Parts: sequence; C-alpha cells; structure tokens
Amino acid sequence: MSEILIEGRRLMLRRATVSDVDYITALQFAPENLKFIVPFDKNYQGKAAKSDGTQIMNVIIEERDTEDPAGYFMIRGLDNKAKEMEWTHVIVGRKGLGYGHEAMKLLKAWTFEVKKFHRAWLDCKDYNEIAIHLYESEGLQREGLIRETLLTDGIYENLIIFGMLDREYFERKADNKELSLEAED
Repeated sequence: MSEILIEGRRLMLRRATVSDVDYITALQFAPENLKFIVPFDKNYQGKAAKSDGTQIMNVIIEERDTEDPAGYFMIRGLDNKAKEMEWTHVIVGRKGLGYGHEAMKLLKAWTFEVKKFHRAWLDCKDYNEIAIHLYESEGLQREGLIRETLLTDGIYENLIIFGMLDREYFERKADNKELSLEAED
C-alpha cells in the first residue's frame, strides 16, 4: 500500500510506487500528452519511485471509489529550505471529467496546508491552451516566459512559468475558491 497524501471528493493523491512506473511511462508517451511534455524514460521513473521522496516524488491521481489511476505528476523540491516546490509533468489520464481541477485543488491544499510551503511553481508549453486555462482558473499567476528554451523536432519552443504563493492560496480559500480539508475528511 502506498502513502496517501490527500483525499478529495472523487480523487486522492498518493505517492507512486515501482508498480506504477509502467502506467506513468505509458501516460507520458501517449500521443495526446507527449507533445506537451518532455518525458522521462522508464529507468528514470523507476529511480524516482524508489527514492526517499525528498528531492523528487511521483504522485498518482487516483479515483477514490475504484482506486483506478486517473493521472500523474511529479513533485520536486520537498527538501528546499526556501519552502519552494516545483510541480511538473502534470498529466490527467482521464480527460473531460473535471479531474484536472480537483487534482490541482488537492495538490495546492497538500502543498500549502499540509506541507506548509511558501511557493509552488510549474512550467507549461505556451501552446498548451487546456493546461494554461486550468492553471489560470486555479489561481496560478503567470510569472514569466522562457523563450525558445526547448528544441523539439527542430523547433524551438517557449515555456510559460506559473506560480502561486501561500498567501494567494489562502486568499482564494477565504473566498471559497479552494476546497476545505475539513469538509473532505
């Protein structure tokens, strides 16, 4: 049994295990996801799954009722003294069900309420309109653009940096735009 990080109404986030590596790898290399990320190979994912989780942690988005995986993301920087966490490779495997919003709400609650981090950030390719909409609607702020930083199939691509501060999260929570952990128990 892997460690459950946080539970929501329909989803829970749990730490990935070695048995999840095939799912994670398949999700990354699926054509509908691959164009939006720079994937890690199975060997790297296996090392991440076996790590102590302080520098890097794979997280599975899982349906509570069925315990079926519904997505994946990676967290970096849990050992960061500045209390700054990176979220990366955010991939929803079961699209069109609102799972992206619930997973982001759970991730933010875990980051800012449970782990007490000051800042979280992620990057996103500038043409990933669905992800950009998700991040902005979940209160992440555009912090910058890294121009032509990735070379993919001979084309340079831009990354948008999104971030959220703890005070922004708690302001949204006061305005009832974030889930209440108390109501989820």
